[in-house]
Amino acid sequence: MTGGLKLRALHRASACVVGAFAAVHLVNHLVGLAGIESHIAFMQAARRVYRQPLLEVLLLACVAFQAGSGLWLLAAGWRGRRGGVAWLQAASGAYLAFFLAVHVGAVLFGRGVLGLDTQFHFAAAGLHVPPFHWFFAPYYGLAVFGLFAHLGCAAWRRWQGRPRQAAAGLALATGLGAVVALALVLLLAGRIHAFEVPAEYLRTYAPFRP
Repeated sequence: MTGGLKLRALHRASACVVGAFAAVHLVNHLVGLAGIESHIAFMQAARRVYRQPLLEVLLLACVAFQAGSGLWLLAAGWRGRRGGVAWLQAASGAYLAFFLAVHVGAVLFGRGVLGLDTQFHFAAAGLHVPPFHWFFAPYYGLAVFGLFAHLGCAAWRRWQGRPRQAAAGLALATGLGAVVALALVLLLAGRIHAFEVPAEYLRTYAPFRP
């Protein structure tokens, strides 16, 4: 196995770990459509598993490797990329690498330096402090859409011998991604359930307000 193929195989293996956490995280937010209390209760239960020290270290290592290896593969295959699906896979992967670095870094900073409980209100705060909502609405929306699109592109590549199924799978993934992205941004923005973000979360943006 050449170096590039080995890295691609490790990238896929790491994606299984990161993808499992992302699935739990998405379900956690979708539960929030039933109410913020439901979201927080689900998160508290899930944290008993993924915040076990060894598991959390493994997850963080996989996130770092996933982002780094993805960017390396993106750069290595840049000139050989052909077609809209290939570019969608590259663009969504690049954005996910950016999102993972920023989002995980923010959570660790919030927990370790600011001493905040990085739950629903931590994620929602930026959408409730103008003008930061202009950043955070696409920031979260593109992350959710990008995840679905990236998985859809990977499925499309595996089904290239069956063009209709490949096209249908990609359309389903991107369509579902767009719907879920919109729902979760509206949830965080308080457009589905009204809520107030506690002051300690809002204060984190005070030094950056114009």
